[in-house]
Amino acid sequence: MKEKLFALDIGTRSVVGIILEKEHDSYNIIDIFSQEHSERAMLDGQIHDVLAVSKVISDIKSQLEEVHGPFKEVSVAAAGRALKTERAEMTINIGGKPMLKREDILHLEFSAVQEAQTIIAKQNTTQSTYYCVGYSVLYYRLDGQELGSLIDQSGDEASVEIIATFLPKVVVESLLAALKRADLEMQALTLEPIAAINVLIPASMRRLNVALVDIGAGTSDIALTDSGTVIAYGMVPIAGDEITESISDSLLLDFPLAEQAKRDLANQEHIMVTDILGFVNEFPREEIIQNIHPALDRLAEAISTEILALNNAIAPRAVMLIGGGSQTPDLPRLLAQKLNLPENRVAIRGIDAIQNLKISDTIQKGPELVTPIGIAIAADKNPIQYISVTVDDRPIRMFDMKRTNVGDCLLAAGLRISKLYGKPGMAKIVHINGQQIMLPGKQGEKSLITLNGVETSLDTEVKNADVIMTTKGADGEPAMTRIKDLLDGQITRTVTVNGTEHRISASITRNGETVTGDEFVEDHDQIVCHLPGTIQKLIKELQLPELLASLEPYSFHLNGKEIQLPALAGRITKNGLETKLAYSFEDGDEIEITTMAPPKLGDVAKKLNIQHTFTAPVFFEDKQVMLSRKLAEFRRDDVLLDENEVIHAGDSLALIQQEPEPFIFQDIFRHVVIDFPHQGNNRFILIKNEQETTFQEKVSPGDRLKILWPTIKNE
Repeated sequence: MKEKLFALDIGTRSVVGIILEKEHDSYNIIDIFSQEHSERAMLDGQIHDVLAVSKVISDIKSQLEEVHGPFKEVSVAAAGRALKTERAEMTINIGGKPMLKREDILHLEFSAVQEAQTIIAKQNTTQSTYYCVGYSVLYYRLDGQELGSLIDQSGDEASVEIIATFLPKVVVESLLAALKRADLEMQALTLEPIAAINVLIPASMRRLNVALVDIGAGTSDIALTDSGTVIAYGMVPIAGDEITESISDSLLLDFPLAEQAKRDLANQEHIMVTDILGFVNEFPREEIIQNIHPALDRLAEAISTEILALNNAIAPRAVMLIGGGSQTPDLPRLLAQKLNLPENRVAIRGIDAIQNLKISDTIQKGPELVTPIGIAIAADKNPIQYISVTVDDRPIRMFDMKRTNVGDCLLAAGLRISKLYGKPGMAKIVHINGQQIMLPGKQGEKSLITLNGVETSLDTEVKNADVIMTTKGADGEPAMTRIKDLLDGQITRTVTVNGTEHRISASITRNGETVTGDEFVEDHDQIVCHLPGTIQKLIKELQLPELLASLEPYSFHLNGKEIQLPALAGRITKNGLETKLAYSFEDGDEIEITTMAPPKLGDVAKKLNIQHTFTAPVFFEDKQVMLSRKLAEFRRDDVLLDENEVIHAGDSLALIQQEPEPFIFQDIFRHVVIDFPHQGNNRFILIKNEQETTFQEKVSPGDRLKILWPTIKNE
């Protein structure tokens, strides 16, 4: 005899009942019946009025029983939008521990899941109990560096970031209550997104990052797959009704006629409608689509925004659309455009895409039946059941949505995974040269977990009536560290200064007493290690004051004020690179200190930006002449200095400066020799730039000057 499967898709707007006939691994659709809620009994996938929902379920059950006989059990689904996802990170200190094993990593992962569970509980004001229905690891990190796996790794700090999915217990309990009032028992439970994905996406494709969007009347539900699992769920409160209302406003139609017009847009080029005034109108399909484009754009924008938010701002590889609202015209193209995907990567999927499903010609093959059929098949193939286990003598009822393991049971029992490890050994606090350092003790040992009396691990699968016992791991030992290890084992250094090798040894005291460094530190020790920390302290320790003096900033006094020129001081290098006295040195460094020669007055004046002379090039008798005038006079002990005079550090100089004034014609005579004519009365004319001028005429750079000696004729 062929087995009949009865399933219900309890939606926000309506309830769909479906009967499948199972034969081996194939299914045949026998009957479908749908009925809308008479009042707002459902909100976002959660039953708000159990009595009203149970009445609709009873009506559907009665209609189907008249043809197919009585039903006692039914398969149902929890809405994907009722699920909550949360990201969480957990970090542990692994310094001094052996390489990480699979068990250590599972402890870390489950601790992160519990952290996510805590976050969900804090966000929830109704204090609902949440079942963890799965989690995925997003990142492993070791000492801040992202890794693909932590197995056999060692370091100081390990962390994991996960995304976990939780289902409120109240969702399941309200489903059970509504079914009970309709004289039905829950045969199996599944999740709506998982049901649709299981029938549309084969196991070989579930590693792909794909978005499934179920567009209903009032909401659009979204589920994302990646790495073989559902990684996130979401919902936007906008769907097919938004488009229907837009058509109603545009064409003056009541809501049912607008809904029919929307459906006709999918397969008709011209739409014939009767508006609320009784006029019959015919509209081209493209004109209606153009009129409702703003509503289409809002729907596509809302769905694409939520997909990107759930998928870390990255578009998925493909998008599958199901549900009655998915047939909205032009929606797949707009979604592809907003997600920057090729148009063939966004597609509507109907029940004809479901493998091993026989469909009669009387059954519609549209996308609105994917979820109801998926519920029936998924509940048959992968039903969610309850199991009971005992954890530390305490009975725990588990919501067995997947391969339930020991770790899941510990989570459900409320045990803090992190507290099963032994406590770290006593830490010690010591002070080295006044700086406080904490020395952690050794890590505690992992806990002992047994399943039915046999030692087990967190990922071991459990069955109904299994018994789990936990024993806290042994505590770690106190910190044991030698003084020299805190000093990096470097208590002597060898350095070379100006070609001479020097060996420097540190002096170490503990609590005022001299020690060798081989002693173990104790809590609150005051350790002082004296070793020159800078090059300057090193030179002082080596008693080489003349080298320090050569590095003092070059200075002298000018008009009673001290002038410093650091660039003229000595130069210090470490391993061939310029450095400073305040910098540190290491074992094996080579330090060279060189002294700069005393500068000349011209160099000093240039560094002080003092203009020594004022010059201007002119032409006299077509030959270039450089006019110059001294603007600054430097004197040392009343002796006038020229530019080549050496200025020693500590010298006292006097400076007299003059303001630069323009040159005049007569200044040329200080720079040229005038050839007087042998005959004549020595009468002359001064010429500047071909114009007669005077001795007091100002001269600018580039001016051309001449003296003319006119000949006087005899009367």
